Amino acid sequence: MLLDPNDVTDFIDRALAEDIGRGDLTTMVTIPEGTELKVAMMTRQPLVVCGIEMAAEVFHRIDPDINVEVLVEDGTAAAAKTVLARIDGDARAILSAERTALNIVQHLSGISTMVRQYAEKVKGTKAVLIDTRKTIPTLRNVAKYASYIGGARNHRIRLDDGVLIKDNHIAAHGSLTATIAAAKRRTPALTVIEIECDTLDQVREAAEAGVDMILLDNMAAATMKEAVKIVAGRARIEASGGINLDTIREKAESGVDFISVGRMTQSAPAVDIGLDWGV
Repeated sequence: MLLDPNDVTDFIDRALAEDIGRGDLTTMVTIPEGTELKVAMMTRQPLVVCGIEMAAEVFHRIDPDINVEVLVEDGTAAAAKTVLARIDGDARAILSAERTALNIVQHLSGISTMVRQYAEKVKGTKAVLIDTRKTIPTLRNVAKYASYIGGARNHRIRLDDGVLIKDNHIAAHGSLTATIAAAKRRTPALTVIEIECDTLDQVREAAEAGVDMILLDNMAAATMKEAVKIVAGRARIEASGGINLDTIREKAESGVDFISVGRMTQSAPAVDIGLDWGV
């Protein structure tokens, strides 16, 4: 997942406008004009870094003369008390940018940190960890980037990236086989068609209908193993639903090709990073 520079610019613009408003009142009434400040952006817990260059850009957006020395790259596994960047320059500008910069790197590093935990759990299996479209609205692209940095592959980013037929599509159309047939008639030749299955009977029907991928929804690991046998290589298989750090290994070992986890981008907690002086 490579971020479009225009998306990053828009993201930072919106973040700064949201936080600063008409100006940083506290800083303007307490910090004399021309005051200089040197601070360090430091981790307060172990984490996987993500968004550090975006945080640097936040400071430069407020004042291009602020010096930001980035000391780590995105994807770095950093211990607690690791200095990620050193910032020095106009105190008013640094303090005005502080919260937006920290919010970005804390949120994105939170996603990358959780993704790395899941990625470690599936090592040694054939399953590829992938994310989902369960993201905070308007933050999809940066969340998907953080997921990639953490060690996952991206699933669909938008609805126009592929065909994923779910239970409500089938209910509206009438039958699983008929829905797949309709999709195959209308879908571009190089676009993957995936269908969600809740039962082994649906898995069998989907494989016989010639779908490209089958999503096993909320199935136990033992049932997934049976599904893999039924499909017998006729389609790639994704496991999804109800997967957490305690269950992912067993489900990855069932023989599925992909395993998706929505909570990685939907509800990863922000990590603890601070901006400290005198470090």
